[in-house]
Amino acid sequence: MKTGVKAAIAATLVLILAVGGELFYLHHERNKPMAVTAPVRERIADDDLVFLKQKRQSSMADMKDLVGTTVWVSAGGQLEYYSYAGHSVSYGKAAGTLLGAEPLVVKDFVEQVAPKSATVRIPGGDKQVLMVFTKPNETKQYAVPMGYRQAGQYTFYADEILFYDDPHELYKHWGPEIWKAVDEHRVILGMNERQVELALGQVSKSTSKDYGNRMVVFANLGKPMAVTFEKNKVTAFREDQGY
Repeated sequence: MKTGVKAAIAATLVLILAVGGELFYLHHERNKPMAVTAPVRERIADDDLVFLKQKRQSSMADMKDLVGTTVWVSAGGQLEYYSYAGHSVSYGKAAGTLLGAEPLVVKDFVEQVAPKSATVRIPGGDKQVLMVFTKPNETKQYAVPMGYRQAGQYTFYADEILFYDDPHELYKHWGPEIWKAVDEHRVILGMNERQVELALGQVSKSTSKDYGNRMVVFANLGKPMAVTFEKNKVTAFREDQGY
């Protein structure tokens, strides 16, 4: 066989082997198991998974559905309550301030004309709507504003003020140490902003909007407390008389 013919045959064999190898490689790549990368999911904080009931009341009948139930205070440190006796609210002097996670036994809802001094948080309207309640295992009755009536139309704030389920159960993942501090209305290291807010009240001020990474001064019913948070954990706290 001539040298040129031999060279041509050899080149052809090399080409066939190369193409065959490429086809084998492609077949292998296309048929091997696909590598599945798990999607990256942002972890949702346990607190944000808690379902908080909203009743969206629009009438006195809606509000009176709460009579006979126990509710708990969400908006701690904001609302003053008054003595209630003889079907009348004694607006003259506050009997106290609702505290976070405090249980209240609902007795009734009433309407009464409110003095201007009692409309700082809840408008007075033509008449203020107040929830009559007792504290557990007590008989003395109190009343706290929950809304108002203006020109025949009602506006209620119960959903913003109350828990309809026991927060100790809703947030049971907080654990006994945190709940002891909340119920005693004090702050301890490691608490998050929501826990401190429930413990010390919602009346506060801060120079930053970076939730969980800032210093917040809580009014704390006249005993201001400056609390520093880093990564939504209390790292320091002190009394702050400059509030």
